[in-house]
Amino acid sequence: MLNENYIEIKDMMCKFADSEVAPLAHDIDHNSKIPDSLKAKMAENGFMGIYIPEEYGGAGMDYMSYSLLIEEVSRACASSGVFLSAHNSLAVWPILTYGTEDQKKKYLPKMASGEYVGCFCLSEPNAGSDPGTLATFAEDKGDHYELSGTKNWITNGGEASIAVVLARTTKSDNHKGITAFIVETKSEGFKVQKLEEKLGIKGSSTAQIHLDKVKVPKENILGEFEKGFKVALSTLDGGRIGIAAQALGIAEAAFRYARQYATERVQFGNPISHLQAIQFKIADMSTKIEASRLLIEKASELKDTKKPYSKEAAQAKLFASEAAMWITTQAIQTLGGNGYSKEYPVERHFRDAKICEIYEGTSEIQRIVIAASEFKSIS
Repeated sequence: MLNENYIEIKDMMCKFADSEVAPLAHDIDHNSKIPDSLKAKMAENGFMGIYIPEEYGGAGMDYMSYSLLIEEVSRACASSGVFLSAHNSLAVWPILTYGTEDQKKKYLPKMASGEYVGCFCLSEPNAGSDPGTLATFAEDKGDHYELSGTKNWITNGGEASIAVVLARTTKSDNHKGITAFIVETKSEGFKVQKLEEKLGIKGSSTAQIHLDKVKVPKENILGEFEKGFKVALSTLDGGRIGIAAQALGIAEAAFRYARQYATERVQFGNPISHLQAIQFKIADMSTKIEASRLLIEKASELKDTKKPYSKEAAQAKLFASEAAMWITTQAIQTLGGNGYSKEYPVERHFRDAKICEIYEGTSEIQRIVIAASEFKSIS
């Protein structure tokens, strides 16, 4: 359970989400764009560098606080939630964790202020759930590398200034020989090939990126040379907690709307909240939300206390994302025909929820991670 300090943090983030984010959510979805003014407000409140230490210009908070932020912002607008999640967990975190002091001083203050938006370039047309098959290659040119390849499904790819890019530095055919790089997107040869039109989280830019001999100085290698697979996996572990929190926020929004609607919609002479069929839906929604929240809090606490958390992150992501899909489906069912109309927000929540079962590791991958951990514990 959250202590008093976290309850205060959550309340502050809730007020921001309700006053600044929620009124824009419909237009963000309709226009497929998060306003720059909202991004600026999120940066002003420290959300772009929530766990960047104060010495680098950040808010200096912990991962539990970050999870609460993503939950509350996603409850108001899932597109805005994943914008913050990808920036913080997939770009800021690996630089903070694996970066040199020079790299941290150069990039983190601008990422904390919102001047730089970050993205994470791992997936490719033929390398999704199996990142060991990625084909992007970094050719050694003496004092720099030239990166060439194509990256798919890059969240924040349309507006990012900084990209953490995974590329091969040897011609191996597995995860060995992969190196992580910090790439400035203004570099010649770095091109946003296209922006995807998506079912949900439509305000978040999702890009295909093409790299054509992009020059990257050797001092921009992130972490150890040819240990990039470790950087990628550990980054995704933390990112999964963020996606679980996003799923929880979406589920909470759909649940609250369906619950309120049930008290106002009259059928057969009474509010439909009097019907046991509706009561059971609400009861199951509420239970799944609370279970999701506890799993996320557990994984966040383990991460903050520097204990192993890969299994717990996968459990939180698996359960919360599947719960969100179920809850948003039941919310639509509760509203009946109205739930299928864009006049009501639950259809947006339904569309936004689906991706949580897919990105940063599909539900199937989460089950593989969890099962491997369980069997390892008895070997």
